[in-house]
Order: sequence, then structure tokens, then C-alpha cells
Amino acid sequence: MKILITGDAGFVGREFHRQLDNGNDITCVDIVNGLDARKFFAEDNTKFDLVIHLAAIVGGRATIEGNPLKVATDLAIDSDMFQWALRTKPDHVVYYSSSAAYPIDLQGYGSEHKLVEDDIDLDNVRLPDLTYGWAKLTGEILAKYAEQEGLRVHVFRPFSGYGEDQDLTYPFPSFIHRGVHHYDPFFIWGTGKQVRDFIHIEDVVAATIKAVELDVPGPVNLGLGRPTTFNELAELVCKEVGYTTTYEHKTDAPEGVAYRCSDSSKMLSFYTPKVSLEEGIRRSVLKFW
Repeated sequence: MKILITGDAGFVGREFHRQLDNGNDITCVDIVNGLDARKFFAEDNTKFDLVIHLAAIVGGRATIEGNPLKVATDLAIDSDMFQWALRTKPDHVVYYSSSAAYPIDLQGYGSEHKLVEDDIDLDNVRLPDLTYGWAKLTGEILAKYAEQEGLRVHVFRPFSGYGEDQDLTYPFPSFIHRGVHHYDPFFIWGTGKQVRDFIHIEDVVAATIKAVELDVPGPVNLGLGRPTTFNELAELVCKEVGYTTTYEHKTDAPEGVAYRCSDSSKMLSFYTPKVSLEEGIRRSVLKFW
């Protein structure tokens, strides 16, 4: 199969490359390796069987809140990709949206509402999570228009993906780092009561590949459906490492929405995650050691 992966040098791209590197003909595009995706889309006319579009400005909560104009560059990258895809007609396009695209009014303290795919209505959009959420919502709208023009676009909404080689700007690996190095106090951004749904990158990618194989329609949430507070994550990490500490909450640091957890019923209808949160923590601790 002839596959294009944009943003292949990134965290998600590396895992796609690992899982698909079994005889497929893979073309990799990443600015880290000197090939700008927007330049590629302007000049290339290759017909691919599968396009996995990951090229984007990425970063943790500090980037989302601290540099919203930088994140908005994703709008231009996505627009260029869809225009190129309309020209070259790949068989399948994978577009990664985000849980940040969901309305923030559904993610307050006390809601305990697990986000379901239908909570986003592209004909009546509600306020998402800052410019990153707007960029992803716009990408989903572009995907809808592209499908109307004959492309097959698979839209996925990953929740808090993590893995052993993730950058320390993200919460999960930074918690592992603090645990392995026995931070005392162990600091946590915000109150620590904010909830996220952590899913291992192996499952994010494997579920995506399975959905494309089965041609699953519509957007698909990618998450375990397990609500976990940052305080609970810190305790699980310290338990795995085998030390006790005090916890310090940095209430002046970005915290994000209060409750973000996936209703994963749709994903579970065709794929069951293999890596539990405890197993994912264990793997990451071993990697750091």
C-alpha cells in the first residue's frame, strides 16, 4: 500500500510509522526533516492509497494557552492538505481532530459528562477549547466538505494520548519524570482535580488503522473512557515508582477544562484497547530508568 504520513517525525507519526512499516511504501513529510508539508502539498501530484495527516503546530497546555496565534497556523496546513487531496484523490484520508473540539460548556466541574461524538454539531458549533479547538473544528468542517466532493475522510478525536517517548511538555511524561526522580514536593499544575482520559499511543494508532480497514463512518473518539484526575495520576506514578512524597499544586499554571472524558462506545464496537493506564505507567517508568 502506498501511504503518506505528514508530521511523521512527531509523537503520533512515529507510532504510525512503526505499526505500518511492514512492506508498505511509506512517504514521510515533516519540517523537522527539512520537508515542509505546505510546500509538499503545493508541488506534489502523487496518488496515495492512504494519507495520514498529522502535520500541525503541537504542544501542551502552555502552547495552547500561551501562543494561540502559533496554533492557528494549523488552519493553513489543513486547508492546503484538503486542496491537495481534492487534486490527487487518495483512497483514504485520516484527519486527526481532537477532544479540544468539544464544547467547553460540557466540560465543567460537576458535569461528569462523557463526551460522545454527537456532542459536536458542525451545523451549530459551540465554543471549543481556544484556538486549538477552533482549528480542529474547522478541519472537521473541511473534511465534511471534502467528503461531499468525493473524498473518503476518516475523522478521529483522540483524548489524552501518551507513550514512552512523548515530549516532556505534556503532562503524562512530565509526571513520570518527576516520579522517577523522586520530586519532593511533586508539583501538579492547577488544583489537580481536573479530569482527563489517558490512552496509550499504541491503542490510538491501532484503533485508527482498524477503523480505516473497516471503513467505520463518522467521527470516532479515541479514549479509554476512564476518568482520571491529575491527582490520581500522580498517585499512580508514585505507587509504581515506590516512593511517598508531598504534592504541591501550582494554581497559577494553566489547568484547562475541568472534566474531559470520552464515551468510547463507538470505538469499542470495533477495537478494544490493549494497554491499561497502569501498564502504560509501568512501561514509561521502565523507559525512564
